[in-house]
Amino acid sequence: MLRLCRAAKRNALDDATVLGIEAFFSAPPSGVRAAVLDADGEHFSAGLDMGELTDRDAVGGLEHSLMWHRAFERVARGTLPVVAVLKGAVVGGGLELASAAHVRVAERSAFYALPEGQRGLFVGGGAAVRVQRLIGTARMTDMMLTGRVLDAEEGQACGLSTYLVDPGAGLDTALGLAEQIAANAPVTNFAVLQALPRIAETGPDEGFFTEALMAAVASSSTDAQERMQAFLAGRGAKVRRS
Repeated sequence: MLRLCRAAKRNALDDATVLGIEAFFSAPPSGVRAAVLDADGEHFSAGLDMGELTDRDAVGGLEHSLMWHRAFERVARGTLPVVAVLKGAVVGGGLELASAAHVRVAERSAFYALPEGQRGLFVGGGAAVRVQRLIGTARMTDMMLTGRVLDAEEGQACGLSTYLVDPGAGLDTALGLAEQIAANAPVTNFAVLQALPRIAETGPDEGFFTEALMAAVASSSTDAQERMQAFLAGRGAKVRRS
């Protein structure tokens, strides 16, 4: 588990924190097969620590944004499935970080905003790509132009979270999901993390071909063969309604 620990600043993201996230997901601990991204205190993250914007020219601003992109790309397309626990403020850069996770568990205290428009700024940590894909151009435009804040229920409805739970239940839920994910065949998790987003970005013909390749690779693994034999022998779990 990786935890943001700047509760006194509502877990605002400074350079050291972003670089720490990059370092963790670039070289995760040996044997770890899934990660939970949590935060200390009442808020996931209130976004960029505004002190990071002082005395930076255009080139410095470009380099800073690219650093965030690089760090969050290690979350989104690294080797570990990531489950994020969202609560309180999930704002600006905090929402950009959350959108890089693969599964997002939101407590009912969570709220979402992109206040950059009201501060004379533009998103710079990947929201124009990741958040826009989650909620669509029109809704993101509204959030940025008007400063609209979405509550937990609205965030769940538009795709910012994938699970919505009661206050205090986020971490246990996320840990349970991470345990389930870690039990999957590694090659399947690899395909989901690496192939699925690339398929979404290609045309249908390329997507179908990539899908066929990954299906062939996954099904040919020793792990997959053993799991299928167990299922056929009646030892595998069946899909049931929860």
